[in-house]
Amino acid sequence: MTQLTTRERGSKMLLLGNEAIVRGALEAGVGFVTTYPGTPASEIGDAFAEIAPDAGIYFEYSVNEKVALEMAAAAAVSGVRALCAMKHVGLNVAADAFMSLAYTGVRAGLVIVSADDPSMHSSQNEQDNRYYAKLANIPMLEPADPQEALEMVRHAFELSEKLELPVLLRTTTRVNHTRGIVKIGELPKTFTKAARFVKEPSRFVVVPAVARQRHKVLIERMGQARQLSEDSPFHMIIGKAQELGIVSSGVAFNYALDAVEELDLTKRIGILKIGMTNPLPCTLCEAFLLSSERILVVEELEPYLENELKVIVADLGIHREILGKGSGHFPQLYEFTPDRVKRAIAELMGIAVEKPVAQTLPPLPARPPQLCAGCPHRATYYALKLALGDEFKNTIFTTDIGCYTLGLLPPLEMADYLLCMGSSIGTANGFTRATDQRVVALVGDSTFFHAGIPALTNAVHGQHKFLLVILDNRTTAMTGHQPHPGLEFSVTGHVPAVAIEDVLQGCGVRSIHILDPAGLQEAVDVFKEALQESKEEIAVVISRHPCVLLRSGG
Repeated sequence: MTQLTTRERGSKMLLLGNEAIVRGALEAGVGFVTTYPGTPASEIGDAFAEIAPDAGIYFEYSVNEKVALEMAAAAAVSGVRALCAMKHVGLNVAADAFMSLAYTGVRAGLVIVSADDPSMHSSQNEQDNRYYAKLANIPMLEPADPQEALEMVRHAFELSEKLELPVLLRTTTRVNHTRGIVKIGELPKTFTKAARFVKEPSRFVVVPAVARQRHKVLIERMGQARQLSEDSPFHMIIGKAQELGIVSSGVAFNYALDAVEELDLTKRIGILKIGMTNPLPCTLCEAFLLSSERILVVEELEPYLENELKVIVADLGIHREILGKGSGHFPQLYEFTPDRVKRAIAELMGIAVEKPVAQTLPPLPARPPQLCAGCPHRATYYALKLALGDEFKNTIFTTDIGCYTLGLLPPLEMADYLLCMGSSIGTANGFTRATDQRVVALVGDSTFFHAGIPALTNAVHGQHKFLLVILDNRTTAMTGHQPHPGLEFSVTGHVPAVAIEDVLQGCGVRSIHILDPAGLQEAVDVFKEALQESKEEIAVVISRHPCVLLRSGG
C-alpha cells in the first residue's frame, strides 16, 4: 500500500494533482476505476494500479476510452461508485457513450476525469473539453490546484448521486502535474460493496421512445444543478471590483490572484473564481457583473466563460465591457504564464511593468526528442527503409500515436500523415484509392488494439493494397509501460493474451509476417517480401521486440 492509502485524516501530503484526484476518489469510497493511459492523466491509472489489489477496488487499463467509460457506467448503474480517467482527446473516443450516458444517468456516483493539454505538451491538439459538458448537458467542476482536485472529486461523487448524472472533472496539465501541499480527509473502511443491477429498461435502454423521456429528465436535473451551482463551495469572490472585475477558473485563477497581489491592486480589483463551470452560477455572476463596468476574463484556450458572461450581460440588458480573448488581451492559443496574465492586468490598469530581462546566455544546441538508444523501432525503420530502396521517396508513410511517431524526424523521416489514434490504417485505406503511390502504415501494438482493428477490417473488405507495419514492443511505452490486451499480465495478475497475429487472421488478412528487427538482414528480406505482396492485397508485418527500457537494467 502507498501513502495515499495509509496516511491519517488531517495529515498534509505533497501530492501531484493526479495523486490528489486518486486520494479524493479513495476518500469518496470509489469501488471501480477504469482508464486508458494518456498524458497528462496517466498517473491516475498508475496510482490505482498500485493501490487497487490490496484496497479491494476493481481497476482496469481498458482497451480504449470508450470501453473504459462503458465499464464505469455499468458499475455506476449497479450501485458502485466509479471513476473513469482519460486525456482530453480520449473523450472524443468515448463521446458516443458519453452523450447517451447523460440521458440514462447513474445510480451511484460516476466521475469522468478529462485532462486537457493546453500548449499540447504531449497531444495532437489542444481542444477545450469544457464544451463537452455543455454539449452533453452534465455538471462540470474545474480544480485550480491539487487541494481543490481532492476536494472536488469527493464532492463530485455526492453531486453525481444527488442529480443521478455523471460529473465531468476537467483538469489541465498544470493542475495534473503540479505538486502541492494537500490536507487529506478520512478514508472509508471499505471501498466496495455488494452490487446488483436492478433492471429498468424504461430508463436504461435508450430506444427513441425512452430517449425522448430521458432528455426531458436530463433538462429537469440540470435545472436542479443550476441551483446547486449557486451554492457550490468552490466559487469564491476576493476583494471588491472597484475599477476592474476579474472572472477566472482553473489554474488561470492562481495567475490572476498572484498578479493582483504583486501589483498591489487588491483594493481596486475584485476576482470571481468559478469552480463549477457547468452550469454556471448565473445569479452570482450577475451580481459580480453589476459591481464593475469592466470585466476581464482570464481563462486558457477557448472563450468559454467570456461568451457565457456576454450572454448574461445581454439577458440583463446592461452594458458591460467584457474583455479577454475577443478584445485581444489574451490569446486563444496555448497555456498562460503568470507573467502573461500580470502584463494584461497591468496594461488595463495603466501600470507600467518591466518586461523580464532576457538572459544573455549562449544559445544551446537544439535537442529534439528522439527514440531511445537501443529502441527496436529504430531498427524497424532502418530495415524498412533499406527494403524500400529507390521507392522510399515516393512512398506515403501514415503514422500513429506512440513513441514511433518520432520516425517523423531525420534521419528516419518516415511519417507523412497523422490524425489520431488508429488513423494510420484508416488514412492508408484512403491514400491507396486516392493516389497511385505506395502506402506504408505504421502503428504500435497498444494503438492497434485501441483503434486500429475497425480500419484493418475495412482494408480487407475494401481490398485496399498497402503494407501495415505493427511495431510490437510488448507495452504501452510512451505513457509509462502500461499493459495492453496483447500481454499475459494485467493489474489483476495473469490473463490470457490476445495475439495480434490471431486478430489479423480473424479479420481475414492472408499476408502476415513476423520478424525481430534485431536481425537486420532477415528483417530487410521479410519487408521486401511483404512489400511485393502488398501490391496485390493488404500485407502485414509484425515487428516484435521488447522496449529497451523493459530490459533488466534498461
